[in-house]
Amino acid sequence: MSSSLHSRLQQLQSRFTWDLKEEDMDLENLSIRLQEHIDLQLGQQSAVALSYSFLAYVRYLQGRRQEAMSLLNQSEEKTRECYGEESERRLIVTYGDQAWLKYHTGDYTQSHSYCQRVDDILVKYPTGSSTVLHPEVYGEKAWTFLKCLKAYYPKAIDCFRKALELQPDDSEWNAGCAIALYRTEPSDLETSQEDEESPAIKQLRRALEINPDDGVLLSMLALKLTAHKKHQEAEALVERALEKDPDNPHAMRYIAKYLRIQGEDGWSIDLLRRALKRTNQSAFIHHQLAMCYKKKQHKCKTSKAFNKQEAKQWKHLRIQHLEEAVKIKPSFVVAIADLALLHGQEMNLRRAEELFQQAFQNLATDKGATQAFHLNYADFYLYHTKQEAKAIPHYIEGLRLTQDTWEWNQCVMRLKMIAERHLSYDKNDAQSYGLLGLVAKAEGKKKKAEEFYEKALDCDENNDEYLSALCELRMELQ
Repeated sequence: MSSSLHSRLQQLQSRFTWDLKEEDMDLENLSIRLQEHIDLQLGQQSAVALSYSFLAYVRYLQGRRQEAMSLLNQSEEKTRECYGEESERRLIVTYGDQAWLKYHTGDYTQSHSYCQRVDDILVKYPTGSSTVLHPEVYGEKAWTFLKCLKAYYPKAIDCFRKALELQPDDSEWNAGCAIALYRTEPSDLETSQEDEESPAIKQLRRALEINPDDGVLLSMLALKLTAHKKHQEAEALVERALEKDPDNPHAMRYIAKYLRIQGEDGWSIDLLRRALKRTNQSAFIHHQLAMCYKKKQHKCKTSKAFNKQEAKQWKHLRIQHLEEAVKIKPSFVVAIADLALLHGQEMNLRRAEELFQQAFQNLATDKGATQAFHLNYADFYLYHTKQEAKAIPHYIEGLRLTQDTWEWNQCVMRLKMIAERHLSYDKNDAQSYGLLGLVAKAEGKKKKAEEFYEKALDCDENNDEYLSALCELRMELQ
């Protein structure tokens, strides 16, 4: 029976069949976030039920199967409470998860019973095609991918769009698609377009047509519009979010980010602290507070009335909140790299190196933070350990990633500074001309890059790297 049952289980729509790789997930951080959603009752009607069922899968992976089954039962109960007679299609995935869990505990009879429940629903509500799922299944699959990790965001968008093809006016699928697009687009400050609205902006507007008082969507759209220099509309959205959803910690963190960008550090800190009282296990909020204190520290250091003790206090608060962020989410690369650099400044070099290695181990799961990591690591070597030779490869790595970001510009500036300083001592330094050629090429100044590589070869005529770069440039310039 177990063989035929296993074959049937593999056909179910379930987290056990969605190719969710355990090694891709930070189970402890995911557990904290899902429990927070449950405790705070965040999101739309089915969101809490979904958090129960996803947390059940996490508990299964953590070896806590009895608790996992209890959570799935609570998910079913919550779904029936929310949707009543309309709940059956929303239980397809929950029953699938229950069937798998019972199978793994050796209760084949109960596992078969849950499979039968799914079959009964599919017979009662046919989709008309074996390749088309119910929108509720696409939606739950999408939310699961979205809560998992960045690498799964494209899958989440695809599932939300399939759900919207079937239910174009559904508030959950529209909101989820908007959030997924917001997270996959370049960060708000990197956007240079002013006129053409991005897919995320269009989808956020669509979601707000259906649910105009959603504080998270309002604050996300405000951030996007700020990047497009639509400041008046963005400000109105923030005011509406504060009015309509003042107790939502997720909305507060985006509003605080908006205010920090506008220079309203005091208000931003107040909002983040308020949000932290409701959800003190948010690595994101701790990191945002650290960034606010960084601005405070910078203002203090550049003020005419410089107060050394005050600057030290802001730095202490930065370290405190970054330590909390890293403790909550050990894979938070940006926070780890920021904390490492701070420890470098404090000459805690061993701790700094440990943190950089921790960040490096997590780059595969947070590729968006790679550039910030390389910049921080390079700065650590250049300014705090005085190992320029180790800094240069990291600046070059940062240069090869997304262009025109703040981090990219810093890498450009540092490499130019290093090269020009060496040339001031030795006008025949081939490596410096090579670095300037690399930077010029990255900036799109190919003719200038060609000149620098020619100078590099004049100083080191047998260097294959410079010769190869020069040949490639000349072919591009023809």
